[in-house]
This record gives sequence, C-alpha cells and structure tokens, in this order.
Amino acid sequence: MAGEQVSARVDSWIWSVRLTRTRSIASDACRGGHVRVNGVRVKPAHVVRVGDEIRLRHEGRERIVVVSRVITKRVGAAVAAECYVDKSPPPPPREETVTVAVRARGAGRPTKRERRNIDKLLGRPAGEGRERRTRPE
Repeated sequence: MAGEQVSARVDSWIWSVRLTRTRSIASDACRGGHVRVNGVRVKPAHVVRVGDEIRLRHEGRERIVVVSRVITKRVGAAVAAECYVDKSPPPPPREETVTVAVRARGAGRPTKRERRNIDKLLGRPAGEGRERRTRPE
C-alpha cells in the first residue's frame, strides 16, 4: 500500500493492536522492563518491524506475539487481531468463586427456612453443625 509505514514505536504498536488499554500503560510496561522485543528489554521508543517477537507481561499474564503488520493508529479488534500472530500460552483457568450467603444488614436472625436454604447453598447436610444446648440441672 502506498504511504504505509514500515516501522512504529513499540508502545504505540502494543496500544494500537489492543494488547493494553492505554498507551501510557504500554509505555509504563516498557519502562518497567515488562516488554521484550526479540528477547531484549526495550524502551517505549524502540522501533518495531514485521517479524519481531514481542513478549509483554501484563495483568499477571505473559503475551507472546509476532508482528505481522505494523500500524500506528488504534484500530478495531478484528483488524488488530490480523496485525499479529498470537503465540501466548493459554490463560490460566479462572478460579471458581465460592458463593457466600448474603443477608441484608439489619434483617435480624435468619428464619428456619432461610437457614435451611443457606445450608443447602453452602453444601452442608441438613441439621449438621447445629447442636442444641441443654439446660444445666
């Protein structure tokens, strides 16, 4: 294409292909040593070319991408996905969250029906863990 640039700044390219939400986050990642181009830590102004391998540690995950097209302006997600080949390992599975019984503040003690529902939600067998107090004689 006529007038297409063949190089761009690494922070601009990372932001343009939507690997980070903002360009300042991409720049901070470069300054913090979280971006490597072809195995070398780089500054935000490092020039990126087609064929470069970029490793970005961001949000607890490492992304490994190979540049297939250089762009400098942010584009839509579909176009951005065409600008690199993703060689990242799959993301770790999301941890299952434990459901917690929530009661409105000031609602008082749960009724017998509510308590049974809470026990069922938490997977407790009916009546377990509830010991009756006996009166001292």
